[in-house]
Amino acid sequence: MLNEQLGVAANFAVHQTVANRRAAGADILDLSFGESLLPVHPSLVERLAQGSVDTDYGPIAGDGAARAAAAGYFARRGLPTDPDQIVFAPGSKPLLLAVVAAVDGDVMLPSPTWVSYAPQARLLGRAAFPVPTPSHCGGVPDPDALRLAVRAARARRGRPRLVVLTLPDNPSGTLAPPAVVRRVCEVALAEGLTVVSDEIYRDLAHDGAPPLLSPAEVIPERTVVVTGLSKSHGIGGWRIGLARFPRGRHGAALRAGVVAAASEIWSTLARPMQAVAELALSEPPEIRAHLAAAARLHGTVAAAVHEVITAAGARCLPPQGGFYLYPDLEGIRDVLADKGVTTAADLQDHLLDRHGIAVLGGHLFGDKPRALRVRIATSLLYGDTPKQRWQTLHAADPLSLPHVRKAVDRIGAAFRALSSPARCSAGGRLVETAERGA
Repeated sequence: MLNEQLGVAANFAVHQTVANRRAAGADILDLSFGESLLPVHPSLVERLAQGSVDTDYGPIAGDGAARAAAAGYFARRGLPTDPDQIVFAPGSKPLLLAVVAAVDGDVMLPSPTWVSYAPQARLLGRAAFPVPTPSHCGGVPDPDALRLAVRAARARRGRPRLVVLTLPDNPSGTLAPPAVVRRVCEVALAEGLTVVSDEIYRDLAHDGAPPLLSPAEVIPERTVVVTGLSKSHGIGGWRIGLARFPRGRHGAALRAGVVAAASEIWSTLARPMQAVAELALSEPPEIRAHLAAAARLHGTVAAAVHEVITAAGARCLPPQGGFYLYPDLEGIRDVLADKGVTTAADLQDHLLDRHGIAVLGGHLFGDKPRALRVRIATSLLYGDTPKQRWQTLHAADPLSLPHVRKAVDRIGAAFRALSSPARCSAGGRLVETAERGA
């Protein structure tokens, strides 16, 4: 049965565990869920209210005004686009699923990668082949490894037809440099692969990150770009996703397949959300300023968390986009083994049970189960109330705010405890030398 094959998505399962424990009175610092709870810009709230009177279905792919705004959005990022290349959906997830359905073949994935790509492939009866990422970035497969993996899959009667890239990456928070993107695109073109470029974190690149080169700039005839407003605009629950399809026969066939799937699954993006999308993607000055402030905040807080966890002994690539970190604790494996932690799942459970910190183990992203890696999401550290979040967003130094500083210090204390040798209590039980929240 389907529920036995897939189960609930890992990020939602852990998020529900956090909610249950909090409801029972536990003090949990949630670093597991990739959701930005920054305040929504008031103009988008106003536009949503204005659009609420439009209750008809509208075109499957989205109305003309919303698609024109999306075309302008992509054009400003170096991708000239016609409105007829755009499809809207209630979130980027169903679009990703529909694109995989429209490409008759198996999927090549960077490893590690976002938790839903492989389950979506399995849901459609497709194989998902993992390919290691380069040591200096995530989100794209190593180009040479991709070529070998495609040929090995074909030798085993696999049908690799599609490769997914994530720019910037989830889980690592890094951005693949242009040279790597170009090489991956060369391999994809040579091997007849369609590229899906998930760019939902594109507008949250940090200062100092390498320039983002979209595969659609390199092999435009073979690349579908998928994005949405959930992460950049902090409106995940509003579910606004969109995709840009290539020009030409291949792109038109893919888009037609996705629109056909949409007609049978989600029908259309709700009219009020299309109104929101039209305004957001038109990018008036106030929206651009709001997004820039959000990107600065994400970068500042992610960098602060990176500093405290690496000071405690974790290896971790510096964050470059979005709000994620992917620390590796292999260097303290022996210390962790004394605490009963030998796998990513153990590490995830240990941080939650002993320190009240929720993360996602690397095994949930397709990483090796024994690798001591977890994903940290820093986007829920900005405050518990709308007032606190507005204050955090506009603070000259968000790290000086007590609620932000307390959360960062708590993470640092937990990671120092992980790297500290266990000692025996009076009753002979092994305990850690640092206490929760120290």
